[in-house]
Amino acid sequence: MERPVRVRFAPSPTGPLHIGGVRTALYNYLFARQNGGTMILRIEDTDSTRFVPGAEDYINEALQWLGIGIDEGVREGGNYGPYKQSERRDIYRRYVKQLLDAGRAYIAFDTPEELDAKRQQVPNFQYDASTRMSMRNSLTMSAEEVQSLIDAGTKHVVRFKIEPDHDVVVDDLIRGRVTINSTVLDDKVLYKSADDLPTYHLANIVDDHLMEVSHVIRGEEWLPSAPLHVLLYQALGWEDTMPQFAHLPLLLKPDGKGKLSKRDGDRLGFPVFPLEWHDPKSGDVSSGYREAGYLPQAVVNFLALLGWNPGDDREMFTLDQLVKEFSFEHCSKKGAKFDYEKGKWFNHEYLMNMPDDELATVFRPVLAQHVNPDDFDADYIARAVGLVKSRMNFVRELWDQAGFFFVAPTAYAEKDIRKRWKPGTDELMRQLIEVLQGLDDFSSKHSEDVVLGWIKEHEYHMGNVMNAFRLTVVGECRGPHMFDITELLGKQETIARIERGINNITPIDA
Repeated sequence: MERPVRVRFAPSPTGPLHIGGVRTALYNYLFARQNGGTMILRIEDTDSTRFVPGAEDYINEALQWLGIGIDEGVREGGNYGPYKQSERRDIYRRYVKQLLDAGRAYIAFDTPEELDAKRQQVPNFQYDASTRMSMRNSLTMSAEEVQSLIDAGTKHVVRFKIEPDHDVVVDDLIRGRVTINSTVLDDKVLYKSADDLPTYHLANIVDDHLMEVSHVIRGEEWLPSAPLHVLLYQALGWEDTMPQFAHLPLLLKPDGKGKLSKRDGDRLGFPVFPLEWHDPKSGDVSSGYREAGYLPQAVVNFLALLGWNPGDDREMFTLDQLVKEFSFEHCSKKGAKFDYEKGKWFNHEYLMNMPDDELATVFRPVLAQHVNPDDFDADYIARAVGLVKSRMNFVRELWDQAGFFFVAPTAYAEKDIRKRWKPGTDELMRQLIEVLQGLDDFSSKHSEDVVLGWIKEHEYHMGNVMNAFRLTVVGECRGPHMFDITELLGKQETIARIERGINNITPIDA
C-alpha cells in the first residue's frame, strides 16, 4: 500500500527566514497539495545557543503572507506533536539510549580544547574509526569510569559509531542514485548533555519517522548529511519507513559564484528575506519583499521557477497552477542564479494584470501620504492608476507616475521648458484653450480628433504644440496618452492647468 504523502518544512528559529528557505517551503507545499498530502511545519530549535526571539513568529507570518498553508504545526496542532523539538526531549532520550544499548553509538568526554589540540596535531583530523580509539570516550574507558564521570556531571556528547568502508546508497528524486563510502563520514554528535538536546541529525531522523514523513524535500546543502541519515534509519531499524529524498539546487549569487547571501542583497539592492526583519540584538533592519512592494503571488511565481520549469516557455503561474504542474522530473540539479531583476518583472506583470479597482485599493495608503484619498472618487483613482500602471514595477512608484492626476503641477521641468517652451508658445496655448472650450464632447478620441485637426489646419508643428500642452498639464513631458489624461481630468481642470502654465512658464535660452 502506498504511503500517504506527508512533507515537512523544518526551519530553525535563528533569525529571519532566508528566501532559499521560502523556496524549500514552497516546493514542499506544492508537492503535498498535488498529492492530497499533509504539510507540516516543525520548529527545529535544538541549538539553544542560536535561538533568536521573534524568529518563530516571523516564519509563521512569512508563510502566511505567501499563501503557503500549513496543516500541522505548533499553531495548527495535530496528532504528531509536539511540533517544536525543544519540547520533545523525553522522546529523543529514548532513542539515544536505544543506539547506545545496541552499540551503535558511544559517549565521548573530549573537551573543546582537547579536540582543537587534536586538529592541530593531526592534519584533516576526523573523529572516526581511525581516531576514536585514541580519544576520551566510552570505547576507550571502563564502564565504571564512564558512569563516574556522568554522575559527576561531566559534560559529554553521544556520537554515532560509523563502521568504515561500507557503501551507503541515497536514492534522490532529483539527483538519482548517490553512493558514498562510509569511510569519509565522521562519527557525528547526536546528543549533547550540556542542554539535554539532540543535534539536528538525530532529532531530524526521529521526528521524520514518528511524524510519518514520506518525503524529505530540502536544499542541496543537506545532501552531505543524507548518507548519515540513511545509516541512522538503518541503525534504529526503520529502513522500511525511510522517506524519499529530494535535494533542491542551491540559489546562487546574481553575479559571481557561490550561494546567495544577505550581503549580495545589501550590495545589489534587493531583499533576501520575505518580510522586513528587525534584529532584536543589533537593532539592524533588513529589507523584505513585502515591505519593498512585492505582491506575494509574484514572489511565489518567481521562486517556483528558480530550480524548476514546466517543460515549456510558460512563466506566469498561479499557486493553483503550480500545484498542478510541479514535478521533480523538471527540477534542475544545477544551482539557480538569483535574477532579482526577473523578480521585478514578475511583480510588474502581476500589477499589470491586477484589476484597476483592486490596484487602486492597494495604492490608497501611498496616495494618503500626499493627499486625502477621500477627496477623489474611487472610479477616478482606479482610472488614474490604470493609465500609468504599465510604467511601474511597484505600487509605491504609482505616485511618481500618477501624482499629477491628484495635484496640479506648481513647478515645471526645466529641461522640458528649455526644449519645448519657445517665444510664442504661450500664444499657441491660448489658441488651444479656445479649441478645448468649444468641445461639448471631451472624450479622449473626440478631443484628439479635434485638436489634431486644428494643428493640421493651421500647419502648426505637432511636437511643439503637444509637448507644450503636456508640459502645462503634467508639469513635464512624460506620461500616458495625452487625451486619456485630459478626459480623466475633465475640461475645466485641463484648461485651468494650461492657463496656469501660460502664467508661470517663461522661455529659457538654450
